[in-house]
Amino acid sequence: MAEAPLRVLAVSSELFPLVKTGGLADAAGALPLALAPEGVAVDSLLPGYPAVRRALTSATTVATLPDLFGAGARILAARHGGLSLRVLDAPHLFDRPGGPYQGQDGRDWPDNALRFAALSRAAAALVLQEGHNALHAHDWQAGLAPAYLHFAPRRVPSLFTIHNLAFQGRYPAALVPALGLPPEAMAVDGIEYYGGIGFLKAGLWFADAINTVSPSYAEEILTPEGGMGLDGLLRGRAGALHGILNGLDSESWNPATDPDLAARFDAVDPTPRAVNKAALRARAGLTAAPAAPLIAFVGRLTWQKGADLLLQALPVLLEQGAQLFILGSGEAGLEAACRAAAEAHPGQVASVISFDEGLARLTYGGADALVVPSRFEPCGLAQLAALRYGAPPVVARTGGLSDTVIDASPMAMAAGVATGVQFAPGSAVALMAALRRTLQLIRDPVSWDRIRNNAMATDVSWGPSARRYAALLRGIAARHE
Repeated sequence: MAEAPLRVLAVSSELFPLVKTGGLADAAGALPLALAPEGVAVDSLLPGYPAVRRALTSATTVATLPDLFGAGARILAARHGGLSLRVLDAPHLFDRPGGPYQGQDGRDWPDNALRFAALSRAAAALVLQEGHNALHAHDWQAGLAPAYLHFAPRRVPSLFTIHNLAFQGRYPAALVPALGLPPEAMAVDGIEYYGGIGFLKAGLWFADAINTVSPSYAEEILTPEGGMGLDGLLRGRAGALHGILNGLDSESWNPATDPDLAARFDAVDPTPRAVNKAALRARAGLTAAPAAPLIAFVGRLTWQKGADLLLQALPVLLEQGAQLFILGSGEAGLEAACRAAAEAHPGQVASVISFDEGLARLTYGGADALVVPSRFEPCGLAQLAALRYGAPPVVARTGGLSDTVIDASPMAMAAGVATGVQFAPGSAVALMAALRRTLQLIRDPVSWDRIRNNAMATDVSWGPSARRYAALLRGIAARHE
Protein backbone atom coordinates (compact mmCIF):
# COMPACT_ATOMS: atom_id res chain seq x y z
CA MET A 1 0.00 0.00 0.00
CA ALA A 2 1.35 3.44 -0.95
CA GLU A 3 2.37 5.75 1.85
CA ALA A 4 0.12 8.72 2.56
CA PRO A 5 1.32 11.99 0.96
CA LEU A 6 3.44 14.18 3.21
CA ARG A 7 3.14 17.99 3.09
CA VAL A 8 6.29 19.93 3.95
CA LEU A 9 7.00 23.65 4.12
CA ALA A 10 10.60 24.39 3.13
CA VAL A 11 12.02 27.80 4.03
CA SER A 12 15.15 29.26 2.47
CA SER A 13 16.64 32.70 1.83
CA GLU A 14 17.37 31.86 -1.80
CA LEU A 15 16.06 29.43 -4.39
CA PHE A 16 17.12 28.70 -7.94
CA PRO A 17 16.11 29.90 -10.52
CA LEU A 18 14.62 32.95 -8.79
CA VAL A 19 17.51 34.13 -6.61
CA LYS A 20 20.96 32.62 -6.18
CA THR A 21 24.27 33.47 -4.56
CA GLY A 22 25.57 29.90 -4.10
CA GLY A 23 24.82 26.22 -3.70
CA LEU A 24 22.04 26.80 -1.16
CA ALA A 25 19.81 28.09 -3.96
CA ASP A 26 20.52 25.07 -6.16
CA ALA A 27 19.66 22.63 -3.39
CA ALA A 28 16.55 24.50 -2.26
CA GLY A 29 15.29 24.71 -5.83
CA ALA A 30 16.00 21.14 -6.91
CA LEU A 31 15.09 19.12 -3.80
CA PRO A 32 11.33 19.83 -3.86
CA LEU A 33 11.14 18.52 -7.44
CA ALA A 34 13.12 15.41 -6.48
CA LEU A 35 10.90 14.76 -3.45
CA ALA A 36 7.66 14.77 -5.46
CA PRO A 37 8.13 11.20 -6.80
CA GLU A 38 8.72 10.09 -3.20
CA GLY A 39 5.25 11.26 -2.16
CA VAL A 40 6.45 14.45 -0.48
CA ALA A 41 4.70 17.66 -1.57
CA VAL A 42 6.84 20.71 -0.80
CA ASP A 43 5.80 24.35 -0.60
CA SER A 44 8.88 26.59 -0.66
CA LEU A 45 8.83 29.85 1.33
CA LEU A 46 11.33 32.55 0.37
CA PRO A 47 11.57 36.33 0.78
CA GLY A 48 9.83 38.63 -1.67
CA TYR A 49 12.96 40.23 -3.10
CA PRO A 50 12.30 42.45 -6.14
CA ALA A 51 13.55 39.76 -8.54
CA VAL A 52 11.25 37.20 -6.97
CA ARG A 53 8.21 39.47 -7.16
CA ARG A 54 8.94 40.29 -10.81
CA ALA A 55 9.08 36.59 -11.69
CA LEU A 56 5.59 35.88 -10.34
CA THR A 57 3.05 36.00 -13.15
CA SER A 58 0.13 35.46 -10.78
CA ALA A 59 -0.18 35.08 -7.04
CA THR A 60 -2.83 34.85 -4.36
CA THR A 61 -2.66 35.94 -0.74
CA VAL A 62 -2.79 32.95 1.62
CA ALA A 63 -1.89 34.65 4.91
CA THR A 64 -1.59 38.13 6.39
CA LEU A 65 0.78 39.22 9.12
CA PRO A 66 -0.52 42.54 10.52
CA ASP A 67 2.72 43.48 12.28
CA LEU A 68 5.92 41.81 11.15
CA PHE A 69 8.66 43.83 12.82
CA GLY A 70 7.27 47.28 12.15
CA ALA A 71 4.84 46.90 9.27
CA GLY A 72 2.24 44.60 7.84
CA ALA A 73 3.12 41.76 5.48
CA ARG A 74 1.44 38.99 3.60
CA ILE A 75 2.32 35.58 2.22
CA LEU A 76 1.62 34.92 -1.43
CA ALA A 77 1.13 31.57 -3.14
CA ALA A 78 2.34 31.06 -6.71
CA ARG A 79 3.89 28.49 -9.02
CA HIS A 80 7.11 28.84 -10.96
CA GLY A 81 8.93 26.21 -13.01
CA GLY A 82 7.16 23.33 -11.32
CA LEU A 83 7.76 24.70 -7.83
CA SER A 84 4.97 25.50 -5.39
CA LEU A 85 6.01 28.82 -3.86
CA ARG A 86 5.12 30.80 -0.78
CA VAL A 87 6.57 34.32 -0.96
CA LEU A 88 6.91 36.61 2.04
CA ASP A 89 5.75 39.97 0.70
CA ALA A 90 7.22 42.38 3.25
CA PRO A 91 8.39 45.45 1.31
CA HIS A 92 9.84 47.15 4.39
CA LEU A 93 12.28 44.25 4.73
CA PHE A 94 12.95 42.93 1.23
CA ASP A 95 11.95 45.49 -1.42
CA ARG A 96 15.33 47.16 -1.89
CA PRO A 97 18.16 47.16 -4.46
CA GLY A 98 21.19 44.96 -4.02
CA GLY A 99 21.54 41.31 -3.12
CA PRO A 100 19.72 39.10 -0.65
CA TYR A 101 22.16 39.89 2.16
CA GLN A 102 24.04 43.00 1.07
CA GLY A 103 23.38 46.39 -0.42
CA GLN A 104 24.91 47.73 -3.61
CA ASP A 105 27.90 48.92 -1.58
CA GLY A 106 28.77 45.30 -0.71
CA ARG A 107 27.96 45.72 2.99
CA ASP A 108 25.51 43.55 4.91
CA TRP A 109 22.09 45.08 5.42
CA PRO A 110 22.09 46.41 9.00
CA ASP A 111 18.68 44.86 9.68
CA ASN A 112 19.53 41.34 8.47
CA ALA A 113 18.70 39.92 11.89
CA LEU A 114 15.12 41.19 11.69
CA ARG A 115 14.79 40.38 7.99
CA PHE A 116 15.55 36.71 8.47
CA ALA A 117 13.85 36.47 11.85
CA ALA A 118 10.78 37.66 9.91
CA LEU A 119 11.26 34.86 7.38
CA SER A 120 11.44 32.32 10.20
CA ARG A 121 8.46 33.78 12.02
CA ALA A 122 6.40 33.73 8.83
CA ALA A 123 7.38 30.11 8.25
CA ALA A 124 6.18 29.08 11.69
CA ALA A 125 2.89 30.92 11.23
CA LEU A 126 2.30 29.42 7.81
CA VAL A 127 3.10 25.83 8.71
CA LEU A 128 0.53 26.04 11.51
CA GLN A 129 -2.09 27.71 9.31
CA GLU A 130 -1.76 25.44 6.28
CA GLY A 131 -1.39 22.20 8.21
CA HIS A 132 1.93 20.99 6.88
CA ASN A 133 3.24 17.77 8.40
CA ALA A 134 6.76 19.13 8.85
CA LEU A 135 9.00 22.16 8.36
CA HIS A 136 12.32 22.00 6.51
CA ALA A 137 14.55 24.97 7.36
CA HIS A 138 17.72 25.70 5.36
CA ASP A 139 20.78 27.34 6.90
CA TRP A 140 21.11 30.16 9.42
CA GLN A 141 18.65 32.49 7.67
CA ALA A 142 15.87 30.04 8.60
CA GLY A 143 17.44 28.96 11.89
CA LEU A 144 14.88 30.66 14.13
CA ALA A 145 11.95 28.84 12.49
CA PRO A 146 12.34 25.71 14.67
CA ALA A 147 12.56 28.01 17.72
CA TYR A 148 9.32 29.80 16.84
CA LEU A 149 7.65 26.42 16.33
CA HIS A 150 8.98 25.14 19.65
CA PHE A 151 7.15 27.90 21.51
CA ALA A 152 4.02 27.74 19.34
CA PRO A 153 0.66 26.48 20.68
CA ARG A 154 0.89 23.35 18.53
CA ARG A 155 3.98 21.30 17.83
CA VAL A 156 5.06 20.71 14.25
CA PRO A 157 8.28 18.74 13.70
CA SER A 158 11.20 20.33 11.91
CA LEU A 159 14.31 19.35 9.98
CA PHE A 160 17.23 21.78 9.90
CA THR A 161 19.79 21.51 7.09
CA ILE A 162 23.30 22.94 7.48
CA HIS A 163 24.71 23.98 4.13
CA ASN A 164 27.79 25.64 5.60
CA LEU A 165 28.55 25.77 9.32
CA ALA A 166 30.87 28.76 8.80
CA PHE A 167 27.91 31.10 8.30
CA GLN A 168 26.11 31.22 11.64
CA GLY A 169 23.97 34.37 11.85
CA ARG A 170 25.26 35.83 15.12
CA TYR A 171 23.66 39.03 16.44
CA PRO A 172 23.63 41.09 19.67
CA ALA A 173 21.48 40.00 22.61
CA ALA A 174 19.86 43.44 22.64
CA LEU A 175 17.67 42.28 19.73
CA VAL A 176 15.99 39.56 21.78
CA PRO A 177 12.95 41.62 22.89
CA ALA A 178 12.17 42.50 19.27
CA LEU A 179 12.07 38.89 18.09
CA GLY A 180 8.79 37.97 19.73
CA LEU A 181 10.17 34.87 21.44
CA PRO A 182 9.56 34.29 25.17
CA PRO A 183 12.36 35.32 27.56
CA GLU A 184 13.21 31.68 28.31
CA ALA A 185 14.35 31.25 24.69
CA MET A 186 17.44 33.31 25.52
CA ALA A 187 19.28 30.52 27.30
CA VAL A 188 22.15 28.15 26.63
CA ASP A 189 19.44 25.57 25.95
CA GLY A 190 17.99 27.90 23.36
CA ILE A 191 19.06 30.71 21.05
CA GLU A 192 21.82 32.15 23.26
CA TYR A 193 25.28 31.77 21.73
CA TYR A 194 28.37 33.24 23.43
CA GLY A 195 26.31 36.01 25.00
CA GLY A 196 24.45 36.91 21.82
CA ILE A 197 21.87 35.33 19.53
CA GLY A 198 22.83 32.44 17.27
CA PHE A 199 20.38 31.85 14.44
CA LEU A 200 22.12 28.70 13.23
CA LYS A 201 22.60 27.53 16.79
CA ALA A 202 18.85 27.92 17.37
CA GLY A 203 18.11 25.61 14.45
CA LEU A 204 20.57 23.03 15.72
CA TRP A 205 19.05 23.11 19.19
CA PHE A 206 15.32 23.17 18.47
CA ALA A 207 14.97 21.07 15.30
CA ASP A 208 13.78 17.48 15.65
CA ALA A 209 16.41 16.33 13.17
CA ILE A 210 19.53 17.89 11.65
CA ASN A 211 21.34 17.08 8.47
CA THR A 212 24.22 18.42 6.51
CA VAL A 213 24.99 17.94 2.88
CA SER A 214 27.50 15.09 2.89
CA PRO A 215 28.33 12.15 5.20
CA SER A 216 31.98 13.19 5.63
CA TYR A 217 31.07 16.76 6.56
CA ALA A 218 28.62 15.40 9.13
CA GLU A 219 31.58 13.65 10.76
CA GLU A 220 33.96 16.59 10.43
CA ILE A 221 31.68 19.06 12.21
CA LEU A 222 31.71 16.88 15.32
CA THR A 223 35.39 17.75 15.82
CA PRO A 224 36.87 20.92 17.32
CA GLU A 225 38.67 21.57 14.02
CA GLY A 226 35.53 21.35 11.90
CA GLY A 227 32.82 22.32 14.36
CA MET A 228 33.53 26.07 14.38
CA GLY A 229 32.48 26.50 18.00
CA LEU A 230 29.41 24.26 17.70
CA ASP A 231 31.04 20.83 17.89
CA GLY A 232 30.00 20.31 21.52
CA LEU A 233 26.35 20.98 20.74
CA LEU A 234 26.55 18.80 17.65
CA ARG A 235 28.14 15.91 19.54
CA GLY A 236 25.31 16.18 22.02
CA ARG A 237 22.83 15.89 19.15
CA ALA A 238 24.81 13.31 17.16
CA GLY A 239 21.88 10.88 17.30
CA ALA A 240 19.76 13.38 15.37
CA LEU A 241 22.47 14.31 12.85
CA HIS A 242 22.51 12.87 9.32
CA GLY A 243 24.74 13.37 6.30
CA ILE A 244 22.89 13.41 2.97
CA LEU A 245 24.69 14.36 -0.23
CA ASN A 246 23.47 17.17 -2.39
CA GLY A 247 22.69 16.34 -6.00
CA LEU A 248 22.21 18.08 -9.31
CA ASP A 249 19.03 18.59 -11.28
CA SER A 250 19.96 16.13 -14.03
CA GLU A 251 17.56 17.71 -16.51
CA SER A 252 18.95 21.21 -16.10
CA TRP A 253 22.53 19.98 -15.86
CA ASN A 254 22.69 17.87 -19.00
CA PRO A 255 25.51 18.28 -21.54
CA ALA A 256 23.32 16.68 -24.21
CA THR A 257 20.82 19.56 -24.08
CA ASP A 258 22.64 22.48 -22.39
CA PRO A 259 22.17 25.65 -24.51
CA ASP A 260 25.23 27.29 -22.94
CA LEU A 261 27.58 24.81 -24.61
CA ALA A 262 29.15 25.45 -28.00
CA ALA A 263 28.65 21.76 -28.78
CA ARG A 264 26.42 19.30 -26.95
CA PHE A 265 27.61 15.82 -26.10
CA ASP A 266 26.93 12.81 -23.90
CA ALA A 267 28.76 9.92 -22.30
CA VAL A 268 28.37 7.78 -25.42
CA ASP A 269 30.20 10.35 -27.56
CA PRO A 270 32.14 12.99 -25.60
CA THR A 271 34.30 14.02 -28.59
CA PRO A 272 32.36 17.33 -29.10
CA ARG A 273 34.00 18.51 -25.88
CA ALA A 274 36.89 19.57 -28.10
CA VAL A 275 34.62 22.21 -29.67
CA ASN A 276 33.74 23.52 -26.20
CA LYS A 277 37.41 23.58 -25.25
CA ALA A 278 38.20 25.72 -28.28
CA ALA A 279 35.24 28.00 -27.56
CA LEU A 280 36.31 28.38 -23.93
CA ARG A 281 39.86 29.28 -24.97
CA ALA A 282 38.56 31.87 -27.40
CA ARG A 283 36.19 33.41 -24.88
CA ALA A 284 38.82 33.49 -22.12
CA GLY A 285 41.60 34.82 -24.34
CA LEU A 286 43.82 31.75 -24.02
CA THR A 287 46.17 30.70 -26.79
CA ALA A 288 44.71 28.22 -29.30
CA ALA A 289 46.95 25.30 -28.35
CA PRO A 290 44.95 22.09 -28.83
CA ALA A 291 47.62 19.88 -27.23
CA ALA A 292 47.89 21.95 -24.04
CA PRO A 293 45.90 20.62 -21.06
CA LEU A 294 43.30 23.14 -19.90
CA ILE A 295 42.71 23.23 -16.13
CA ALA A 296 39.89 25.33 -14.69
CA PHE A 297 38.65 26.71 -11.38
CA VAL A 298 35.01 27.78 -10.94
CA GLY A 299 33.87 29.16 -7.60
CA ARG A 300 34.17 31.81 -4.96
CA LEU A 301 37.61 33.36 -4.61
CA THR A 302 37.93 32.81 -0.88
CA TRP A 303 40.20 31.20 1.69
CA GLN A 304 37.66 28.41 2.19
CA LYS A 305 37.71 27.51 -1.50
CA GLY A 306 41.52 27.39 -1.55
CA ALA A 307 41.89 29.93 -4.35
CA ASP A 308 45.18 31.07 -2.79
CA LEU A 309 46.50 27.49 -2.89
CA LEU A 310 45.78 27.31 -6.61
CA LEU A 311 47.74 30.50 -7.24
CA GLN A 312 50.66 29.14 -5.21
CA ALA A 313 50.56 25.94 -7.30
CA LEU A 314 50.50 27.85 -10.59
CA PRO A 315 54.22 27.21 -11.39
CA VAL A 316 53.47 23.50 -11.85
CA LEU A 317 50.96 24.27 -14.58
CA LEU A 318 53.24 26.83 -16.23
CA GLU A 319 56.33 24.65 -16.30
CA GLN A 320 54.37 21.78 -17.87
CA GLY A 321 52.76 23.85 -20.59
CA ALA A 322 49.22 23.66 -19.23
CA GLN A 323 46.70 26.48 -19.30
CA LEU A 324 44.60 27.77 -16.40
CA PHE A 325 41.22 29.47 -16.51
CA ILE A 326 39.73 30.99 -13.34
CA LEU A 327 36.07 32.01 -13.10
CA GLY A 328 34.72 33.51 -9.90
CA SER A 329 34.59 36.45 -7.55
CA GLY A 330 35.13 37.01 -3.86
CA GLU A 331 37.85 38.50 -1.69
CA ALA A 332 39.39 41.63 -3.20
CA GLY A 333 42.95 40.45 -2.63
CA LEU A 334 42.38 37.15 -4.39
CA GLU A 335 40.55 38.83 -7.25
CA ALA A 336 43.55 41.12 -7.74
CA ALA A 337 45.96 38.17 -7.55
CA CYS A 338 44.02 36.30 -10.23
CA ARG A 339 44.06 39.33 -12.51
CA ALA A 340 47.80 39.75 -11.90
CA ALA A 341 48.48 36.10 -12.79
CA ALA A 342 46.57 36.48 -16.04
CA GLU A 343 48.44 39.69 -16.91
CA ALA A 344 51.81 38.07 -16.12
CA HIS A 345 51.10 35.01 -18.29
CA PRO A 346 48.92 36.12 -21.19
CA GLY A 347 47.57 33.30 -23.30
CA GLN A 348 48.44 30.70 -20.67
CA VAL A 349 46.44 32.03 -17.69
CA ALA A 350 43.08 33.80 -17.90
CA SER A 351 40.56 34.98 -15.34
CA VAL A 352 37.01 36.28 -15.46
CA ILE A 353 36.12 37.94 -12.16
CA SER A 354 32.36 37.52 -12.00
CA PHE A 355 29.57 35.05 -11.41
CA ASP A 356 28.50 33.81 -14.85
CA GLU A 357 26.57 30.55 -14.87
CA GLY A 358 26.54 30.25 -18.64
CA LEU A 359 30.33 30.58 -18.79
CA ALA A 360 30.63 28.14 -15.89
CA ARG A 361 28.71 25.54 -17.88
CA LEU A 362 30.94 26.06 -20.90
CA THR A 363 33.93 25.64 -18.58
CA TYR A 364 32.64 22.34 -17.22
CA GLY A 365 31.97 21.20 -20.79
CA GLY A 366 35.35 22.26 -22.20
CA ALA A 367 38.07 22.05 -19.57
CA ASP A 368 40.16 18.92 -19.31
CA ALA A 369 39.93 18.99 -15.51
CA LEU A 370 38.38 21.13 -12.79
CA VAL A 371 40.40 21.89 -9.66
CA VAL A 372 38.53 22.24 -6.34
CA PRO A 373 41.16 22.87 -3.63
CA SER A 374 38.77 23.74 -0.77
CA ARG A 375 40.09 23.76 2.78
CA PHE A 376 36.65 22.52 3.87
CA GLU A 377 33.61 21.75 1.75
CA PRO A 378 30.19 20.72 3.10
CA CYS A 379 29.31 19.14 -0.24
CA GLY A 380 30.31 21.18 -3.26
CA LEU A 381 28.40 21.43 -6.51
CA ALA A 382 31.23 22.34 -8.88
CA GLN A 383 32.74 18.85 -8.73
CA LEU A 384 29.31 17.30 -9.36
CA ALA A 385 28.86 19.45 -12.46
CA ALA A 386 32.39 18.59 -13.57
CA LEU A 387 31.65 14.87 -13.24
CA ARG A 388 28.44 15.27 -15.21
CA TYR A 389 30.16 17.29 -17.96
CA GLY A 390 33.30 15.16 -18.27
CA ALA A 391 35.92 17.40 -16.61
CA PRO A 392 37.32 15.00 -13.97
CA PRO A 393 37.77 16.95 -10.72
CA VAL A 394 41.01 17.44 -8.80
CA VAL A 395 39.75 17.81 -5.23
CA ALA A 396 40.95 18.19 -1.69
CA ARG A 397 40.10 15.17 0.43
CA THR A 398 37.53 16.89 2.62
CA GLY A 399 33.77 16.87 3.18
CA GLY A 400 31.61 16.16 0.20
CA LEU A 401 34.58 16.28 -2.16
CA SER A 402 35.93 13.07 -0.69
CA ASP A 403 32.45 11.50 -0.82
CA THR A 404 31.86 12.19 -4.51
CA VAL A 405 35.20 11.74 -6.30
CA ILE A 406 37.12 8.45 -6.53
CA ASP A 407 40.87 9.07 -6.58
CA ALA A 408 42.88 7.72 -9.50
CA SER A 409 45.08 5.62 -7.22
CA PRO A 410 46.82 2.57 -8.69
CA MET A 411 44.18 0.27 -7.19
CA ALA A 412 41.28 2.40 -8.44
CA MET A 413 42.82 2.57 -11.91
CA ALA A 414 43.34 -1.19 -11.95
CA ALA A 415 39.72 -1.69 -10.90
CA GLY A 416 38.55 0.82 -13.50
CA VAL A 417 36.57 2.99 -11.07
CA ALA A 418 38.55 6.26 -10.77
CA THR A 419 36.63 9.47 -11.50
CA GLY A 420 39.20 12.16 -10.61
CA VAL A 421 42.14 12.99 -8.37
CA GLN A 422 42.16 13.61 -4.62
CA PHE A 423 44.87 15.22 -2.52
CA ALA A 424 45.56 15.80 1.18
CA PRO A 425 46.36 17.74 3.24
CA GLY A 426 44.87 21.00 1.97
CA SER A 427 48.18 22.66 1.14
CA ALA A 428 49.88 24.12 -1.91
CA VAL A 429 52.52 21.38 -1.82
CA ALA A 430 49.90 18.63 -1.90
CA LEU A 431 47.99 20.43 -4.65
CA MET A 432 51.16 20.73 -6.73
CA ALA A 433 51.69 16.96 -6.48
CA ALA A 434 48.07 16.34 -7.46
CA LEU A 435 48.36 18.64 -10.48
CA ARG A 436 51.53 16.86 -11.65
CA ARG A 437 49.71 13.54 -11.35
CA THR A 438 46.69 14.95 -13.19
CA LEU A 439 48.77 16.27 -16.09
CA GLN A 440 50.53 12.93 -16.38
CA LEU A 441 47.15 11.19 -16.60
CA ILE A 442 45.79 13.70 -19.15
CA ARG A 443 48.79 12.99 -21.38
CA ASP A 444 47.91 9.29 -21.30
CA PRO A 445 44.73 9.44 -23.44
CA VAL A 446 43.65 5.86 -22.70
CA SER A 447 43.80 6.39 -18.93
CA TRP A 448 42.20 9.85 -19.04
CA ASP A 449 39.40 8.72 -21.34
CA ARG A 450 38.62 5.93 -18.88
CA ILE A 451 38.53 8.39 -15.98
CA ARG A 452 36.33 10.79 -17.95
CA ASN A 453 33.94 8.01 -18.93
CA ASN A 454 33.67 6.92 -15.29
CA ALA A 455 33.06 10.53 -14.25
CA MET A 456 30.22 10.97 -16.72
CA ALA A 457 28.68 7.64 -15.66
CA THR A 458 28.52 8.75 -12.01
CA ASP A 459 25.00 9.25 -10.68
CA VAL A 460 25.04 12.82 -9.38
CA SER A 461 21.25 13.20 -9.47
CA TRP A 462 19.03 13.95 -6.49
CA GLY A 463 17.32 10.54 -6.69
CA PRO A 464 19.19 8.57 -3.97
CA SER A 465 19.38 11.59 -1.65
CA ALA A 466 15.70 12.47 -2.14
CA ARG A 467 14.78 9.01 -0.89
CA ARG A 468 16.82 9.62 2.25
CA TYR A 469 15.26 13.05 2.80
CA ALA A 470 11.78 11.58 2.34
CA ALA A 471 12.46 8.85 4.91
CA LEU A 472 13.87 11.38 7.37
CA LEU A 473 10.91 13.73 7.00
CA ARG A 474 8.42 10.88 7.35
CA GLY A 475 10.25 9.70 10.45
CA ILE A 476 10.04 13.01 12.30
CA ALA A 477 6.42 13.52 11.18
CA ALA A 478 5.42 10.07 12.47
CA ARG A 479 6.82 10.83 15.91
CA HIS A 480 4.37 13.74 16.26
CA GLU A 481 1.21 12.08 14.96
